[in-house]
Formats: sequence, C-alpha cells, structure tokens
Amino acid sequence: MSSTAVAVLKLETGRKLEITHPIRGLPLPWRDPSTVSRTDLANYIGTLERLCEGNPGSPDVQTCLGIAYAMNCDAYKSMDALEAAVAADPLHFFAQLKLSELYFRLRALPKAEAETLRAVNLAGNSWELSLAKKQLQEIRRLTREGTQKPEWNKPLTIPVLTLIAMFAVCSVLMMVAK
Repeated sequence: MSSTAVAVLKLETGRKLEITHPIRGLPLPWRDPSTVSRTDLANYIGTLERLCEGNPGSPDVQTCLGIAYAMNCDAYKSMDALEAAVAADPLHFFAQLKLSELYFRLRALPKAEAETLRAVNLAGNSWELSLAKKQLQEIRRLTREGTQKPEWNKPLTIPVLTLIAMFAVCSVLMMVAK
C-alpha cells in the first residue's frame, strides 16, 4: 500500500484497524486467531475484500485477506490472496512467510521449504529471522520424519493397465474352471 493510502477496518465493536504503512507486526485480530468469532471473521473478510478491490496492488491488505481466509478454512482463496500479495511485492516478508506457512499447514513440505527459504532471505530483523528459521526447522523435521503429502509426479497408466490385465486373466480363468 502506498504511504498516502490509509485503509481502515471497522468492526461491529467499534474498534478500528488502520494500515498507514507497510506491516511489520501482525494486526490485532490475527495475533490470537482463536479469539476471533465467526461473525467478526466474516466481517473482516468482507471489509478486506472491498479494500483489495480499492487497492489491488497492496500486499499488506492481500496478506491480511489471505490470513482471514485461512482462519476461515478456505485454503484455495487464502492461497490466491497470499500469492497475489507476493506477486504485488516480492520483497514483502509477511506475505512470503504466510504463504510458506499455508503450504506448511497443507503439508506440501517441499514447496513450503522453498517459500520459507525466501522468507528467511527477506527477514529485516532478528525477530522476523527467528520466525522464519523456526518454521524452516519444523518443516525439515517433518520432512525427515516422513510427514508429508506424496508428490504424484509419475504416470499411473502402466499400473492401471497391469491391474486391468490381471482382472481379465482372473475372469477368464474363473470361466474356464466352471
């Protein structure tokens, strides 16, 4: 978001969240996700969607929208918003970190590791670096222990054809045996 633009999120409770500069810390509702009610979350998502329409190049608002979608268990919309945030500003630490965290939570560990390494390189202070390194350490631990989604990068045509041939042979043998 440009330095002149100001985005204000209004809650039903009357609190405001102003974004006047690039985010270096997490806005209030995302510090403890378990305290945000479903109605407040729906209000945040609606407000953030409107802010994204008004500021399509804002990585801060896109990152907040991605976090809100993730809290609402909508992984695809979250991924789209976080990828848009990273595309809008490839040097935005939180956009990169939250995108890598989403991949981590989806157990796409090779992709999460690559994205987290980018976040490590973007860290601007020791706190950001410790967040990214801690996540990278956990990703590598899970990779070592084998806790990841398998990557289907091999065609399954030969095993499927073999299985069909075995069924055909068994069917013929059963018909001959009667």
